[in-house]
Amino acid sequence: MLSAAASAREILVNLHDVMAARSNAQAKLNQVVDIIGEALNSEVCSIYLLREGVLELFATRGLSPDAVHVTKLALGEGLVGTIAQNSEVLNLDEAASHPDFAYKPETGEDRFHSFAGVPIIRRERSVGVLAVQHADPRRYADVEIEALQTVAMVLSELIANAGLIDPAGVRDRPQSSTASIRLTGQKLVEGMGAGYAVFHQPRIHIEHTVAEDVEAERHRVYAAFDKMREQIDKMTREAEFGGGGEHEEVLETYKMFAYDEGWSRRINEAIDSGLTAEAAIERVQQRTRQRMRQIDDPLLADRMHDLEDLSNRLLRIVSGQMGTAAQLGLRQDTILIARNLGPAELLEYDRRRLKGVILEEGSLTAHVTIVARAMGVPVLGRVREVRRQIAEGDLLLLDVNGGSVVVRPSSAMEEAFDAKLALRQKRRAAYAALRDVAPTTKDGHRVTVMINAGLRDDVGALDVTGADGIGLFRTEFQFLVSATLPQRERQQRLYREVLDVADERPVVFRTVDIGGDKALPYLIQHDGEEENPAMGWRALRLALERNGLMKAQARALLEAAAGRTLHVMFPMVSEAWEFDEARALFEQQRAWVASRHRRLPNEVRYGAMLEVPSLAYQLDLLLPQVDFLSIGTNDLTQFLFAADRANPKLAERYDWLSASILRFIGSVLEPSRVAGVPVAVCGEMGGRPLEAMALIGIGIDRFSITPAAVGPIKAMVRTLDRAAISAEMTRLLAAPPRDMRTVLTQWAEANGVELG
Repeated sequence: MLSAAASAREILVNLHDVMAARSNAQAKLNQVVDIIGEALNSEVCSIYLLREGVLELFATRGLSPDAVHVTKLALGEGLVGTIAQNSEVLNLDEAASHPDFAYKPETGEDRFHSFAGVPIIRRERSVGVLAVQHADPRRYADVEIEALQTVAMVLSELIANAGLIDPAGVRDRPQSSTASIRLTGQKLVEGMGAGYAVFHQPRIHIEHTVAEDVEAERHRVYAAFDKMREQIDKMTREAEFGGGGEHEEVLETYKMFAYDEGWSRRINEAIDSGLTAEAAIERVQQRTRQRMRQIDDPLLADRMHDLEDLSNRLLRIVSGQMGTAAQLGLRQDTILIARNLGPAELLEYDRRRLKGVILEEGSLTAHVTIVARAMGVPVLGRVREVRRQIAEGDLLLLDVNGGSVVVRPSSAMEEAFDAKLALRQKRRAAYAALRDVAPTTKDGHRVTVMINAGLRDDVGALDVTGADGIGLFRTEFQFLVSATLPQRERQQRLYREVLDVADERPVVFRTVDIGGDKALPYLIQHDGEEENPAMGWRALRLALERNGLMKAQARALLEAAAGRTLHVMFPMVSEAWEFDEARALFEQQRAWVASRHRRLPNEVRYGAMLEVPSLAYQLDLLLPQVDFLSIGTNDLTQFLFAADRANPKLAERYDWLSASILRFIGSVLEPSRVAGVPVAVCGEMGGRPLEAMALIGIGIDRFSITPAAVGPIKAMVRTLDRAAISAEMTRLLAAPPRDMRTVLTQWAEANGVELG
């Protein structure tokens, strides 16, 4: 263990003397390994530096001196190569037991068992590795690893000043290119936009890491915290969206991070070790990035992104480099480029000129995505190496609907994009004209078209689209964007506001579908990782076991729907008894609310989502108990075909127009019709005109789809003869063609059905 005399602070003091000396770089590195090895009571201390793409042993205490500048490892080779490639820490009591261990005989390291190594990072990239070894098997203490990481930060300055940084490893901008390229990513907020590339913020390069005066550095950080919090408070006060929204809760959570005492305490501890204010912030930020790389939970990673955003803001304030693109002002139509963005940073931009955002990271549940949706700004996420592929000022054509961006387009590409954008706007105008028109087929059959929603802002789409109601309100969104478990009163307020906006139109509230791939950082959900989270401990399974969560939601829904009809739907029902238990739980809470003499809904209608195929074989038990069914085609498809819908290799392999799916849905419809239970299709399948046409042909007449799909589905329905498509589907399913999609497309064209 580290003693007081061997603290990180004292190591840095000694390193400061080394850095100030006039000796050459090699002599300094030789002194550094001696200082660290002595302080950590470690028999070996070695420094490897990245040169021409290879990690070279530059200095060592304890290994053979003859190995210096001789031992070399490729990125990813051995423990040292693994640390550099992944920018991760390794701490092993038995190095040889690690699967990446590679023995280098010239080093004479065979007698050393324990090993710990940390990356030396410069400008967000690993440029070397600092490693210690010991003969006895032991794990290095956390305080020792902390000291190593702090020293590695100072080492990056020393080797940079000595000209030992490989320039190829820290290139900041893309190689100059005029060729057009197309980059793909994840659709976060749909839309299209054209503009010139602007980087959200220039890199802040920390030149001085060792503090001359610790107290002076502490006061600089305190002042920076005060200024940052003042900025955040001002932005949250001035953010204008019109009406309440989930984004307001997002900003409050973000603000909570800004006032987090634990974060400021960690920065102060880094200053105590002898770092400057800038280096201390960067040190804590590096630790956050390393944690993010180890986090499998996407929601917790999103919250860590908020902390990264605040760290960037604090670093700019304390260094006096406040010139983000937002502060400098946008001078023309702009597509903003960033690794990631915090919600408050996005709010700083001029919305008149901000035409889109491209993120190297980002996710559907990230705070910035929710705020961007409220702002109406298209966002494309998960674009790999975007900051290397795009240069400042490049013209970009962003088509989030198509999941891509064209960089440096040719004139022909620009013309095609403009034509597509004009056509999209024309179609949107045509669909908007159908707002007050009922979706009725040519032969007079009325189809019910509802929308899916999950945020308060989504409910406004009812009036914009003229939809019949909300066929699926995903209640888990409120849980996903919150830093803590939403209290019953807060849930109740959201549900009441949704019902108020919907007015007389029905709203089907799906109880929380969390767990699995929608994990909550504040709710410990499972012991160990799940190999198949979509089929794991989630949705109704979780809610029935953690029934306190479901009881609170039941009371919130019951009280919010006082004097109205409440529609409740349970997700991922696998067997009829699960629905029975969930309904009984709601009825118990209904009795509890009544016992408190509180007003109740006039009627409660219970439904189940049929997305697990096993439930179709218990319809005789289920149908007498339910008031409605909703077929969730997204999960149903992956369960039916044993194909993960998130796997890009399988995404296009299993077609929704497969006879297997259509026959399965048809098998559910007949017993439901006999039992008098209405069936809706909820999911992406129903929002596609060709697929919806086929579903109408097998008997579906209720859809719950994304708001953007309502116009195209209405247009399709109004050009469709239901009797004709029913006869065609009966014929096709009796003897399915190999390519159902092509056959149905040809039929639609021949019969004048508008497919958009």
